[in-house]
Amino acid sequence: MKALLNLFKLRIGFAIALTAVAGLMIAPGGAIAGWQAAVLTLAVLVSSAAAGAFNQFYEVDLDARMARTQRRPFVTGRMRHHGGWLVLIAALTGIAVAAAWLATNAAAALYTFLGAFFYAIVYTVWLKRRTPWNIVIGGLAGSFAVLAGAAAVQPSLSSEALLLALVLFLWTPPHFWSLSIVYRDDYARAGVPMLPVVKGDRYAAWVILAHAVVMVGLSLALTALSPGWVYGSCALLGGGLFVWKTVELVRAPSRKTALASFHASLVQLSLLLLGAIADGWMRNVMV
Repeated sequence: MKALLNLFKLRIGFAIALTAVAGLMIAPGGAIAGWQAAVLTLAVLVSSAAAGAFNQFYEVDLDARMARTQRRPFVTGRMRHHGGWLVLIAALTGIAVAAAWLATNAAAALYTFLGAFFYAIVYTVWLKRRTPWNIVIGGLAGSFAVLAGAAAVQPSLSSEALLLALVLFLWTPPHFWSLSIVYRDDYARAGVPMLPVVKGDRYAAWVILAHAVVMVGLSLALTALSPGWVYGSCALLGGGLFVWKTVELVRAPSRKTALASFHASLVQLSLLLLGAIADGWMRNVMV
């Protein structure tokens, strides 16, 4: 069971599913039935899990060269690396997309598919081994989860949904680059051109800070459109913490400050999504 949880990267999957719920709650207009929301959330979770499994299937050679990933099931042999996994991954993705379509609409299903496609193919296959900016485009995977949730309510996307998707797009690079500084030697050993490997920790730290400032600014700007005081408070608190930790990273680039920045990004995203969900729930209750 532990190996399966690792293989399908379910911790990331649950975060992506929560992102879809936030998109669903932030979208103005009509509401959808509880079962529709549940099916869509599960579909996003399953498609994300399938993409995570493909990532490990495709990168087994890289994982074997990195201390952080040497215990993954394909590397250790706990899961046998064979083509049957690709059939299962494709089937899970197809089921998830079909479920999203049948429960909601074609637009939500399309965004559910694109989220998995961008992580599995665009990021993992096309970009990761070729460019230090790989995670920038790969970050669209989280944005599509927001759009899937929002499209389930209103296929013609609202300004709120698009802005939250942009926030998620800008959140992913500083989050992942912070972790890349911590494991820079691992990535260098594996030959993966992550930004800290190619440009150095100090350069990466400044880029992380720039992304964080713009992203936090946009997350606060979202309060002018729809979300209420709960989201605003969460965005201010989490955003302030993240920017503070990225400033400390710029002042003293190190594994310690990079890890603090990485953890702050997780706190900020959690507060942001929970705040958006809480405000949306309160709006629905009041209506």
